[in-house]
Amino acid sequence: MSEALIKLEDVKKAYGKHEVLKGVNMQVNKGDIYGLIGKNGAGKTTIFKMVLGLSRMDNGSVSICGSTNDKELYKNRNKIGFLVGQKFYGYLTARENLKYYAIAKGFHGKTAKEEIDRVLELVNLKDVKQPFRKYSLGMQQRLGIANAILGSPEILILDEPTNGLDPQGIADVRNMIHRFNEEFGMTVIVSSHILGELEHTAHRFGIVNEGIVVKEITEADLKETEPVIEIALSDIERARQVLAEAGIQITREIQERTSLEDFYFRLIGGGNL
Repeated sequence: MSEALIKLEDVKKAYGKHEVLKGVNMQVNKGDIYGLIGKNGAGKTTIFKMVLGLSRMDNGSVSICGSTNDKELYKNRNKIGFLVGQKFYGYLTARENLKYYAIAKGFHGKTAKEEIDRVLELVNLKDVKQPFRKYSLGMQQRLGIANAILGSPEILILDEPTNGLDPQGIADVRNMIHRFNEEFGMTVIVSSHILGELEHTAHRFGIVNEGIVVKEITEADLKETEPVIEIALSDIERARQVLAEAGIQITREIQERTSLEDFYFRLIGGGNL
């Protein structure tokens, strides 16, 4: 049986009269790359804030590594690295920015330098000398990820890490996520609008709509097939008229895989995130 590292049960959150989360239930298991899917305003970032303790829930419970009380949650949140927005100093280099965060996380002296070198190499920024304000969007995202993995967290949360990136930048982030999961054993939760890309990144998926996780699915669910009838006919127009009746032979049946995008829009409706 899978070990639940993060579990939300009936989590609700409102800002004034606006209900952002309306009773979220979701579970992230040890070893998952868990993709959180939903359009803007669906509640993805608020879910992350509930997990990280950045905002208090109005109802429900959050469990991290099996713990739900405040004292243990505080301790277990130290096992989480996260990229939820970015706050770096534009006049500092990557190394100088990370030194600030490394000290805040308890790294000092030689240990801090070694850890900063390690994470900068993992995100391919080790030799970058210019200040943050001159970074491309892809470089900014990679520095955010480097900060998130300082200290080798057990759980990594990435909120829209590929937003605005070009195809190469998206592929770089995907490869990093796979490496963190496979080589370092991190459990990763990642949100994205790019369903096709998330389909190639995650193992499990939570579909968020209007403040509720309406369904959790796995890669295996996407591999369920639906029969598609392909017919070879000499008279297409006549066939359209009589196909519902008997007498026209089906010459071949093929199986097509349901894409994550197809699954999402079939469940939620519409055609745009």
